Amino acid sequence: MSVFRIRTWMAWAENIALVLIISFAFYTTLPVKTTKALLVPQGSISHIITQLTKQGYALSSIDKYLLVLMGQPQSGWVNIGETELNRIDFLYKLTTAKAKMEKVTLIPGETKTLFLETLAKQLHLDKDKLETYYKTFSAFPEAGIYADTYYVPYGISEKHLMHFLITQSEEKYKEISKKVYGTYSQKQWLNILTVASIVQKEAANAKEMPIVASVIYNRLKKGMPLQMDGTLNYGKFSHTKVTPERIKNNTTRFNTYKYKGLPPSPIGSVCLAALKAAMKPAKTDYLYFMKNAKGVHDFTKSYKAHRKNIKKAR
Repeated sequence: MSVFRIRTWMAWAENIALVLIISFAFYTTLPVKTTKALLVPQGSISHIITQLTKQGYALSSIDKYLLVLMGQPQSGWVNIGETELNRIDFLYKLTTAKAKMEKVTLIPGETKTLFLETLAKQLHLDKDKLETYYKTFSAFPEAGIYADTYYVPYGISEKHLMHFLITQSEEKYKEISKKVYGTYSQKQWLNILTVASIVQKEAANAKEMPIVASVIYNRLKKGMPLQMDGTLNYGKFSHTKVTPERIKNNTTRFNTYKYKGLPPSPIGSVCLAALKAAMKPAKTDYLYFMKNAKGVHDFTKSYKAHRKNIKKAR
């Protein structure tokens, strides 16, 4: 081959290489429109590119090779953060973006029924499915989820959400129980949760909780009905005012004016202070309490003194 032909071939190759480099550089700067949160499907890089293309993302086989060099994207909802990126930045985000998380909070005292309704609305989930999976995973009809703030992945399913919240709560309950009792028993813990849930509803503040718990145990010990309004704030009645008519007409065992002993299950979610009060109540002789004008309770040993507090409150 002549020197002229070699030089011509080399020049042609250099031109082709230059064109490819320019084309590649141009391609990587092309914008990709996206949403701030993106669902990355499970599977190989080829599968991910194919599925994202079907969802309307302007990707090609070239992007597959670029992703191979960058790394395997994590599946699930990821937080992209912007709605338009150049191609390289978009692909980089796929491999490095953190999962998009949702903050959910269970307020102490709230019932499972209303909490699941809130979850369904906030996370766009099916309430009936949440209820079904709650019953599947929880050992407790109520209070199976500890009152706290949780962070869950965006797009989580009803099954995985309930399993996560209940598993986390069960571990928390075991930890607390073992610190106090040295062991954990679901049967024993059901009673603790039930007492704690009443304390949660009745006490005006955390300081009162051990005293309210002492009243509960004192009345149980004497065989007296608890006669506490809070026990009727179960399920859908969480925020319903307890009236004399309700007390008269409610025939469930949650009506502690009619039935002695504890309700059949907790009446709502509980916080750590309520659990501690149920496990370690104050040592008192109190059998009654009445909310005063300051919004806290006056505690008394006798019904006569309690009647005076009732008249004072009125």
